[in-house]
Amino acid sequence: MADLHFLPATELTRMLAAGEVSSVELLDHFLDRVARLDGPVNSVVALDAERARERAAEADAARARGESWGKLHGLPMTVKDAFETEGVVTTSGAPELAGHVPERDADAVARLKDAGAIVFGKTNLPLYAGDLQTYNEVYGRTNNPYAPDCGAGGSSGGSAAALAAGMTGFELGSDIGGSIRNPSHFCGVFGLKPTWGIIPVRGHIPGPPGTLSAADVNVAGPMGRSAGDLALGLDVLAGPSGPDAVAWRLELPPPRIGGAVAGLRVATWFEDPHVPIDRDSRVALDGAAAALAEAGATVTAVEPPARLEELVDLWGRLVLPLLMSGLDEDTFAGFAAAADGTPVTEGEDDTMRRLRAITARHREWLTANEHRQRLRARFAAFFADHDVLLAPVMPTAAFPHDTERDMLARTVMVDGVERPYLDGVGWNGAIGALLLPVAVPPVGRTPGGLPVGVQVIAPHLHDRTAVSVAAHLEHLLGGFVPPPGF
Repeated sequence: MADLHFLPATELTRMLAAGEVSSVELLDHFLDRVARLDGPVNSVVALDAERARERAAEADAARARGESWGKLHGLPMTVKDAFETEGVVTTSGAPELAGHVPERDADAVARLKDAGAIVFGKTNLPLYAGDLQTYNEVYGRTNNPYAPDCGAGGSSGGSAAALAAGMTGFELGSDIGGSIRNPSHFCGVFGLKPTWGIIPVRGHIPGPPGTLSAADVNVAGPMGRSAGDLALGLDVLAGPSGPDAVAWRLELPPPRIGGAVAGLRVATWFEDPHVPIDRDSRVALDGAAAALAEAGATVTAVEPPARLEELVDLWGRLVLPLLMSGLDEDTFAGFAAAADGTPVTEGEDDTMRRLRAITARHREWLTANEHRQRLRARFAAFFADHDVLLAPVMPTAAFPHDTERDMLARTVMVDGVERPYLDGVGWNGAIGALLLPVAVPPVGRTPGGLPVGVQVIAPHLHDRTAVSVAAHLEHLLGGFVPPPGF
């Protein structure tokens, strides 16, 4: 079964349906690869092999009887360890959850299983999904399959690395500040950050186990080895849940442009002084834009409806209170005293701005949310003239591991210039605050062979347009390329 492991989920499900491979055979193929090859990568960190084999055998027997469980019938896959999975340890990288075995699935995991997926393992992430690199005290560090001395991204780094190295058939990630988009870019795979709210996140950690509310900006979304995988995952995962499902229905519009590139209106936003990107990334992004233009799209470099700095600041005001909501009372009180005791000044440093966001009062969050809604209206008007907006994912391709220093002390080199580590949240957080759908396809390689992706940003609820343009880029530029040695 050579190279089965690098086929997209769409092809694997077709082969399963046609009887060209059985679910048991495909599962054993992935389990064998994890056992033999995942050690240096460390992407799949918890297995549920025996129960998965039993379920795969049931899937094969059901198919032999002419039954169909759904679009993922018999497909072996893994899910990010942030999602509670019934009967399987779910840690979110936290030592205090090293023995946490949920009694029920996260809603998104349940939807995958209801569609016939066989979940055989969990993939690694940083502590509580809170970093641009994937490492934790429970399972250790995940390495990039294209360059082991570099990170796989975060927080869905294990998800992206497992896909790139051919350890799984499909993946479920999550994203509040780039956690699907960053790893997809670093590992050369496809990821979809859907419109906020269309895929349920109950059962995602963080928040704490048992949380019922949906965190602002945070989403669950599919990851795969083709744009078709993103469309498949969207079909399975999207829709109202819980009490809303009693009456609400979701009918996402079709792509704005169908099967042809001609007529597509593409805006590009590839530079901003607030978070500069390196030359190698810019070459790949320009190549993607040129490929679309040569295929008949109208491609225009634009000034966006808002400056990157304004959007990044908005993301911090909305999301940092969420990320730091678990602080103990004494630490929070200390932060609040520091913020309240320091007069607001124009141009104050990032540390003080973050402290103010972390300790914001509800009235301040309401002000930030109103600002967001006004910006969303401006972007909606922008998308009346453009079908998609292309933007960088990160300032660079995958960078060397840097897990020993405090996050605020870390830096990343951008064309020889030392830049703040948290610039890596910039382009992702800026768009995430607007709640818009974003697909990330691979669009090139650096001279050193590292993947480069692009954010394909679409209007609100036009997830299928983002995926469609990602598919065009896949066709024009080649899509996923397996890493050497796997």
